[in-house]
Amino acid sequence: MIIVQLSDIHVGSQFKEETFEQVVEEVNELRPDAVIVTGDLTNEGLSKEYERCRALLARLDTKKIISLPGNHDYRNTGYLLFKKHFPFETVNDLGGDVVIVTIGTARPDRDEGEVGYRQNLWLERTMKKYENKVKILAMHHHLIGIPDTGSARVEVIDAGDVLRTILATKVNLVLCGHKHRPWIWNFKGLSIVNAGTASSERVRGLFENTYNIITIKNKKIHVDLKIVGGKKIPLESIVENYSRSGEE
Repeated sequence: MIIVQLSDIHVGSQFKEETFEQVVEEVNELRPDAVIVTGDLTNEGLSKEYERCRALLARLDTKKIISLPGNHDYRNTGYLLFKKHFPFETVNDLGGDVVIVTIGTARPDRDEGEVGYRQNLWLERTMKKYENKVKILAMHHHLIGIPDTGSARVEVIDAGDVLRTILATKVNLVLCGHKHRPWIWNFKGLSIVNAGTASSERVRGLFENTYNIITIKNKKIHVDLKIVGGKKIPLESIVENYSRSGEE
């Protein structure tokens, strides 16, 4: 099974349309089982941005597109428009051994994220139903700090509660966006993957637009980083070859 993670498209003033055209071409060559977009589809949450983004994503050749909102999508009451243009299911059984569960961390006119007590309880109940599957959790904000992102602050204000739930229910993979910085943290039985920006001018770390390709075979997960228009490398190599000079 192949899943593509796009994030932080930012249709609007930061959007690089030619770059996203390349993303569409590359993803369609893969023909993934699912594409998940982990937030910030728009830059200001405006109606014209939503309409343009919906048209762009409709060109992806995949069985399923899963989109969830980011903090930029919630600007200017954009949370009302997100539900209209990108209705989504919180539980996505992809068949076979894989389930993707999404939670909302964006809040109106706030940059930081929050899961909340009730959503966290729901997450725990839901994940316990899928004991024999590869369990993937997707959210916009990052749970753990990432190098070179300008702040040590954890963006999910109740991250400790969420991490406890993730570990208690044996989630295998967490997909996050928000910081435009590709990274992976590997723990025993759990990987937390952060995506770069697929098509925004605001890149970090690699100074390239990127997305992630997740391959699952025999319940084993492998994550590659794909530079738009460039090479594909194991995401772990970004961590292994980390340099404070930014040369990776």
